[in-house]
Amino acid sequence: MVFTPSLRLLAVSVVALIEPVSAIWPAPQTFTKGNSSLYLHQNINITYNGEPVRLSILPSSFTSFSSTSPNNNVCGPDGPGYEGRFTETPAQQQLAYTAEYPASSLSNKEIVTAGVSRALGSIFSKNFVPWMLQPRGKLSEFEPDVYKGQKWIKSLEIVQTKNANTTFKPALAGEISEEYSLTLSAEGDVKLTAESYIGVLHGLETFTQLFYQHSTGTSWYTPYAPVEIKDKPKYPHRGILLDVARTFMPVKNILRTIDGMASSKLNRLHIHVTDSQSWPLQIISMPEVAEKGAYHPSQTYSPADIDNIQKYGALRGVQVYLEIDMPGHIGSVSLSHPHIIVAYDQWPYQWYCAEPPCGAFKLNNTGVDEFLGKLWDDLLPRVAPYSAYFHTGGDELNRNDSMLDEGIKSNDTEVLRPLLQAFVDKQHERIRKQGLTPLTWEEIPIEWNVNIGKDVVVQTWLGSESVKNLTSRGHKVIDSNYNFWYLDCGRGQWLNFDNPGYAAFSPFLDWCNPYKPWRHVYSYDPAANLTEEEAKLVLGGEVAVWAESIDPITLDTIIWPRAAVAGEVLWSGRIDPATGQNRTQLDAAPRLSELRERLVARGVQSSSVHMTWCTQDPTGKACEFPLV
Repeated sequence: MVFTPSLRLLAVSVVALIEPVSAIWPAPQTFTKGNSSLYLHQNINITYNGEPVRLSILPSSFTSFSSTSPNNNVCGPDGPGYEGRFTETPAQQQLAYTAEYPASSLSNKEIVTAGVSRALGSIFSKNFVPWMLQPRGKLSEFEPDVYKGQKWIKSLEIVQTKNANTTFKPALAGEISEEYSLTLSAEGDVKLTAESYIGVLHGLETFTQLFYQHSTGTSWYTPYAPVEIKDKPKYPHRGILLDVARTFMPVKNILRTIDGMASSKLNRLHIHVTDSQSWPLQIISMPEVAEKGAYHPSQTYSPADIDNIQKYGALRGVQVYLEIDMPGHIGSVSLSHPHIIVAYDQWPYQWYCAEPPCGAFKLNNTGVDEFLGKLWDDLLPRVAPYSAYFHTGGDELNRNDSMLDEGIKSNDTEVLRPLLQAFVDKQHERIRKQGLTPLTWEEIPIEWNVNIGKDVVVQTWLGSESVKNLTSRGHKVIDSNYNFWYLDCGRGQWLNFDNPGYAAFSPFLDWCNPYKPWRHVYSYDPAANLTEEEAKLVLGGEVAVWAESIDPITLDTIIWPRAAVAGEVLWSGRIDPATGQNRTQLDAAPRLSELRERLVARGVQSSSVHMTWCTQDPTGKACEFPLV
């Protein structure tokens, strides 16, 4: 599609007028659009590198809609029936595509085919009528008249320019291009171009966000033709840390989280799968660890579960990787292997750990090395086909634990540091031998001054000063600043307080209060106060969902839409290139409200952004705070 100067000027002027109501989330790097309406039919012609994308399951008697003429029985863009209006309800229509196409492999072609299926399913089966995003009573002025001059999208041409004939292989952050371009002509021709299958998936997600369900219930349209989008992320690592050890999260909840991530172009799910409270991860060679360490036999992840979760993510452009936190946060192993754990469930816990129950590996015990050797030989080959990373934990190791260790009996840093150095070196080398890159929490290099390899990625949570410290020392960083991106914070204490001293702790706020509303999440810039060279070492970030007071019932509302807000910071950048200033909430709020509606339509129970009074102003100004 070619934009003439006059058309481009028109598109830009239209953007200035109606930009807030077009909820592409996260904000594309460049985006121009018009104000013409086009309808989408279930029989759209779709190709991938010149070959048809075969999703059709049409029976010979297919009659999904008819024209206004009783003699018309031809469907599709070449027949007059295509110009008619839909006359059947969605329940009566037979879809001309396979919803939830079951990919037979992780080849690029199958991944893209499944992605096309999900995109069409999102548009035709999991969409919404955007009345709540338009001024009251004005929806008819936004959506096209289905009885007048329908124009149809004719085709979707998908072009993957590199490695289209290859099979999925997990990559490090930045190794695979996520860039894509998407054009929709006024005549109804769509072209999506990307180097990689991941770029294609991102482009398909953007394509779905151009469409709404008509209030008649039987048409799907975009009011934004022509469209031209060129897009790529600022940061290659955009993720969620999900704690499933404090509170077990069923597989279906994890898969739904991945669905939400794909909808907002997040690409890393970090599963904190074990901790002192429970060990839900089944290990084939050591079944006793989960049998005794899980809360209940029903609350475990089998090898098939982990395989399913990782494959599900791979099909959606989300790389799933695990964390076995150690040498602290490992007390649940004491239930099956007490001889290698020290300080399990010691009381009062404050002397030995951050929260009960305590428990750490003994740093001078050969049994620990034997346990971990067996663990890695079992687990790592099973996760390596789907992930480039493995997280070894390393946070909040308490020196006092080793006072109780008969092999050490000291809390002196000078005694403990060499032991910890040897421990980290050994585990990271084992992980590398399986083709994985180690991750660690910031305490290992900062608090303990342990030397780590240049390949190791450091996850930081203690604030901007830590990011500055680590990047100035040449470490690659994933930022999870608790002041902004800890989504569990601000919901009150999960500890109990006895009489008579409880009043001193009122109103029982948690350690990281206050709550981080989406506007606060949106205000954080991981690159702030860094030099250009330091900023290059920030791979991205993760919002953290620690589960001391979260369960499967509340999980969605805790994560969404705030994780998507951090996702836009990491995809689009905190600074708006058009203004050189922070992206404004007046632009973000209407787009985020629309993303929220899409998440809900797709089965993700997202919290609301604000009340309907606010969402019905597409400019975001109805609920703007007046600067007096």
